[in-house]
Amino acid sequence: MTLGDGRPTRFAWRRFVSGAMAVGALAALQVGLAPDAAAQDVQPQQWYLGPMQAEKMWKVSTGKGITVAVVDTGVDPSTQSLKGQVLPGKDFANASGDETKDDTGHGTTVAEMIAGTGEGGSIQGLAPDAKIVPYRVGIDGVKGRAKGALFSHADKAIRAAADSDAQIINMSFGGPPGSELGEAVEYAAKKGKLMFSSAGNEAKEGNLQSYPAGYPEVAGIAAGARNNKVSKFSSYGDEVTLAAPGEDLPGWCDGKRAHYCQNLGGTSLASALVSGAAALIWAEHPKWTANQVLRVMIDTAGRSDGKKKLSKYIGYGAVRPRLNLLEGKGDPGDPEISPLTNEKTGPSAASAEPKSSDGKNSGKDDAPDKVEVADSKSQEEDSGWLLPAGGIAAGVIVLAGCGFAVVRLRRN
Repeated sequence: MTLGDGRPTRFAWRRFVSGAMAVGALAALQVGLAPDAAAQDVQPQQWYLGPMQAEKMWKVSTGKGITVAVVDTGVDPSTQSLKGQVLPGKDFANASGDETKDDTGHGTTVAEMIAGTGEGGSIQGLAPDAKIVPYRVGIDGVKGRAKGALFSHADKAIRAAADSDAQIINMSFGGPPGSELGEAVEYAAKKGKLMFSSAGNEAKEGNLQSYPAGYPEVAGIAAGARNNKVSKFSSYGDEVTLAAPGEDLPGWCDGKRAHYCQNLGGTSLASALVSGAAALIWAEHPKWTANQVLRVMIDTAGRSDGKKKLSKYIGYGAVRPRLNLLEGKGDPGDPEISPLTNEKTGPSAASAEPKSSDGKNSGKDDAPDKVEVADSKSQEEDSGWLLPAGGIAAGVIVLAGCGFAVVRLRRN
């Protein structure tokens, strides 16, 4: 199996996992999963919607006018949740079908978590009026693929996404670094794209650093559970920028998409939710750049210890878009300075402005703080993922303007 420039990889595709732990392999998705009929209402399993105060946020922003590129296994636009949500993309998998053919269900689940409508009890996306552009890349084990072509053309898919109208690029996959992949990420950053990638599900399997999350231009995303802990499978290290719910969630069981399954987990899903959160914020502030959107997400991220130091488990903390949307918190800072590298990157604010800012209602709804994350030296210790709090003082990391500099020199 190879990555981009032909280097061998020790990873299979970064998949969501079932139960406490599973690693990489697509077959792991089938272990211990309980199928639900697609017509059954799975939204009660989306336990994070309440704590994140999604209904209140949607009165302010639904993500309308924002497009998210999903570089993944393909996205099926015919599901109840995605009808009318998927724009034409491009196929780089060199397999039968095109970018709308998803042989695993992974890319479709990721897309639904970002922008699903929730129609008929299907998965409710965090940004239900955002649009999805799929870029399918090849994975090992899919029928019709040449053996050893894992991640083939992922770099080309990222470049295509960078050249598209999408403002956000979600990359729920990972593996070792490659020169072509790194160059594609740099290209997308120069185009002003906001990039999120799963940190990986290998905390107990060597915890190897995952790319593209490991590149300095990409925000790596860790996963957390509703039991007040960082997910035990969630990879950790300096690639982690933010955290989001990523455990005990619904998703498609397989490529047939006959049923949703329960209790899926993985940083793939957490990355999707962060992309959805970014879409909500950007739709409300259409003149901001990617740097400003991400800076506000970092500024308002939750950690109950209140520390500014980057945590290797949860980065700056749990993503909390409601603090900006409902309470106006977060300093966008310099539009041209990256909060990840502290260097100038991307086009000017004017050229990066999303094309549409429709669908937003005025008014700010005051709401109490509900979501906090605490770091711990051990992932098995209580991490305070959803501990209730009386105020926000302990949960918000205050980073004034662009005055923080966490330089991630990780390009290999």
